[in-house]
Amino acid sequence: MATLSNLGFPRIGAKRELKHALEAFWRGDSTSRQLLDSSAQLRRRHWQLQRDAGADVVPCNDFSLYDQVLDTAFLFDAIPERYRALADTDPLAGYFALARGTQGGGHDLHALEMTKWFDTNYHYLVPELKKGQTFRLRGDKPVAEFLEAKALGFNARPVLLGPVSFLLLSKTVDSSDRLALLGQLLPAYIRLLRQLDAAGAEWVQIDEPCLVLDQGADDHAAYLKAYTALADVDGPKLMLTTYFGELGANLALVNKLPVAGVHVDLVRAPGQLDAVLDSLPVSRVLSLGLVDGRNVWRADLDHALALARRAKERTGDARLHIAPSCSLLHVPLDASVETALPGDLHGWLAFAREKIGELRTLADALADQPSAHTALKQARESLANRRRSDKVHRPEVAARIASLDAGASRRSSSHDERRRLQQAKLGLPLYPTTTIGSFPQTHEVRDARARNRSGKFSDADYDAFIAAETEKCVRFQEEIGIDVLVHGEFERNDMVEYFGEQLDGFAFTKLGWVQSYGSRCVKPPIIFGDVHRPRAMTVKWSSYAQSLTSRPMKGMLTGPVTVLQWSFVRDDQPRAATCRQIALALRDEVLDLESAGIGVIQIDEPALREGLPLRRADWQGYLDWAVECFRITASSVADRTQIHTHMCYSEFNDIIDAVAAMDADVISIETSRSRMELLDAFVKFRYPNEIGPGVYDIHSPRIPDTEEMISLLEKAGAVLKSEQLWVNPDCGLKTRGWPETRSALMAMVKAARAMRQAIAA
Repeated sequence: MATLSNLGFPRIGAKRELKHALEAFWRGDSTSRQLLDSSAQLRRRHWQLQRDAGADVVPCNDFSLYDQVLDTAFLFDAIPERYRALADTDPLAGYFALARGTQGGGHDLHALEMTKWFDTNYHYLVPELKKGQTFRLRGDKPVAEFLEAKALGFNARPVLLGPVSFLLLSKTVDSSDRLALLGQLLPAYIRLLRQLDAAGAEWVQIDEPCLVLDQGADDHAAYLKAYTALADVDGPKLMLTTYFGELGANLALVNKLPVAGVHVDLVRAPGQLDAVLDSLPVSRVLSLGLVDGRNVWRADLDHALALARRAKERTGDARLHIAPSCSLLHVPLDASVETALPGDLHGWLAFAREKIGELRTLADALADQPSAHTALKQARESLANRRRSDKVHRPEVAARIASLDAGASRRSSSHDERRRLQQAKLGLPLYPTTTIGSFPQTHEVRDARARNRSGKFSDADYDAFIAAETEKCVRFQEEIGIDVLVHGEFERNDMVEYFGEQLDGFAFTKLGWVQSYGSRCVKPPIIFGDVHRPRAMTVKWSSYAQSLTSRPMKGMLTGPVTVLQWSFVRDDQPRAATCRQIALALRDEVLDLESAGIGVIQIDEPALREGLPLRRADWQGYLDWAVECFRITASSVADRTQIHTHMCYSEFNDIIDAVAAMDADVISIETSRSRMELLDAFVKFRYPNEIGPGVYDIHSPRIPDTEEMISLLEKAGAVLKSEQLWVNPDCGLKTRGWPETRSALMAMVKAARAMRQAIAA
């Protein structure tokens, strides 16, 4: 029979056990031994679950305490010098300092830069390298976890990030060539492969996801150099694993690489199968990605089986593996626990456990096992039920989309004219201060929400509680001197989930958690049907907050592209069509906020860059509809209403034209981790509108002082006009505590005042 191999599994746990263990350790409420024991229990439980679901081969070393790219950097000792003393003294503390930063005990360390993992909502830590970088094996995590699985009786395959993708996903702090470090890196990989061989590993999965990107001659030369060197190792067979797209022009290169197997994504790129089969080297094992590792819908098993049978005709069973398209890290763990979902919708879903079950059905069907026939019939019926469901399509939504004209996505005046009117209305100083939206979601806030949802806290009492928290937040901002206030978002659970709960066409899980980074988990909504806004969503609390103060109050919305990207999106129509539906629903909300007297409205689009296709040839089509959707949302307001947007952890050079085309009056961006490097794109482009480069990294517990923020603002002020600059944190403050928030924001306001004084002098 064909081998069923899984590529990776959710590591956070069905009930976010890893999150809770991590945060208890960070608070000092548990020991490192307790954290590591909890991690081992999760690994054991997840290996067993995968085997019970039907996997022949389970992955190991796919588990991480924070991030797999950080794990790779730490494993090969790619540790910047500023962290080294701590990492040598206390490796776990050093590891988390790289991930989160640290302050105290003689250390004041920023975290590594963080960015999106390809076009997903997972964030990885960007390794810092330099010319002459040395590498060595540090620790034995891949070997130890393989031996752990082996001792428990699991047929496990270690997972490694490949050397070329590791370098391409890193940054050099001195602008030197990353790939020039390949010669120094390969001996460490070779030593690791020999150790895995000695431990008994027959196969190693070596991920090279950059092979689905546009790759040049230098990249191709690096792959050839790397895998020629690794092939000389008398060690495990290598399964070269690609995902998130097609190999395309890189296929010829892959066929030259001396590896025993290759995995291809046939969900994102089913059309590549014939080219792969036609050029497959003799004796090479082929792994087919047949079910979607990034979305929650049940697969069309008949279609997947047809692909698998075509491959089997050419390879036979011995040379065929079937697998998900990519690691299942990007989907929730188990759909069977979602008993509160509507019955028909529940039958349309497959999470990680169910996806392995689907693959088991395919493997059995390939072997003509009778048990597969019933499962295939059930899958067929579920798919047909979804296609004909009257819950999916709303004629009035389709009619409204059809009626859109070009004027729906244009502001009526230029930014210069709008700026004059907005300044007359708002009367803001130079370097105006604001925050990105949310304030700390304390235990009391989360507990009140949970008790209200369970019926233990009446709606009236809950509203009184939220009103008190909102007023406290407004008074704090007034007290320290912030110029444009926010209401704090205490009524909101998540920046996407909150809106989805109030829009038709969305459904929600109870335990559908997905890791975003570290201990940060999200529970993405499921967009199953046409999107419609039945009533106002945010006006109540924004209006209440504005009534408490004479200062401008921002209305806070999540933009259409981000709602789309951070949801599990229906796959029965183009994503652009779903995004336009969301944009129209949010447009109505923008108009209601304006009518209620809210003169500043922020429409966050942190996922705009994330949604960019991986191949440059596909960029413009995506950017055209993404920008159009933002402008549909924002362009209905009067010139005097100021539109903000926010983006974080993005490389802007690739999309700066599109960012400018959004025509937001003010954009706030993440720049503190990069020390203002991400501002370069706006400077080179001569971005005409206003910018708030973040001066406070909210994803780290460390608190920057006023002098540090002034230094960052001076860097920004050296290349942009003072009239363009706003002062704000990198992102919302939801995950931070009040003590650090108070200290950091007070320092931020002082920094802005110092900049004003310097100009006045």
